[in-house]
Amino acid sequence: MKIFFIIALFLSFLYSKDKIVTLNPALNEIVYALGLGQNVVANTHFSNYPESSKSVLKIGGYGNISLEKIIQLNPDFIISYLGDKKINDNLKNLNFKVYSYKTETLEDIKDTILSLGEIFSKQDVAKDLNKQIEDSLKLIENIFTNQKILVVFTASQKLQNQIYVASNFVYFEDIIKRSSNINAYQSSIKSQPVLNIEKIIALNPDIIVLLAPYIEDENEKIAIIKSFETLKVNASENKNIYMINGEYASIPSHRVKYFIDDFREILEDVRAKKLQ
Repeated sequence: MKIFFIIALFLSFLYSKDKIVTLNPALNEIVYALGLGQNVVANTHFSNYPESSKSVLKIGGYGNISLEKIIQLNPDFIISYLGDKKINDNLKNLNFKVYSYKTETLEDIKDTILSLGEIFSKQDVAKDLNKQIEDSLKLIENIFTNQKILVVFTASQKLQNQIYVASNFVYFEDIIKRSSNINAYQSSIKSQPVLNIEKIIALNPDIIVLLAPYIEDENEKIAIIKSFETLKVNASENKNIYMINGEYASIPSHRVKYFIDDFREILEDVRAKKLQ
């Protein structure tokens, strides 16, 4: 027992000295959630959570990471998005230790959490984070089923011809399926779907979930919901248009649990209205 304690103390000391750079907001959140925030010496412009993450040195954003700043920092670990091949290859060519991940699906998110937990000897914390996600998923099962659900990004008061929605290749799809419902948008094309009003009407969703993470004004929120209520679809007819404006709503990190909890409340409300 004493030897185990000494080894654990040594590992804790070892990793407390490691300098970490994160190049993606979701991955940054996971690193902090694992208890490694004090090791993060730099992240990107949209890494806003937790609060302490905002004060960390910013080394760029999407598509404009500063290699020069990373070289100056000389980090021990770089945690990056798998899809950023150019920056990842450049960093590896400079002999940095780069760990790259994707977080498109729920399995991606959970695998990323476990992998980072292994790398930094935070396995127990990682398993607990995944358990919290799984516990929330269990609570959305069979509340109200067989509904076509459309998740809309960057909701706006003006219904324009470029409305971004969740495809069937991202974690929203997994959550909707786990609840025994259907993503209203289905396609074999993996690119980000952009719909016009006519297409949304043709999809005729039963429930519309609007993601508006940076809108704080209550009047603006009401106005956005009312604009979607003008659409001639089942969701409008049955008053099943909802908004989730937590910042976590569109970030695929461990905080997906909070979106799932919000989604559960939506399903419970739809069921309650049906039973009236």
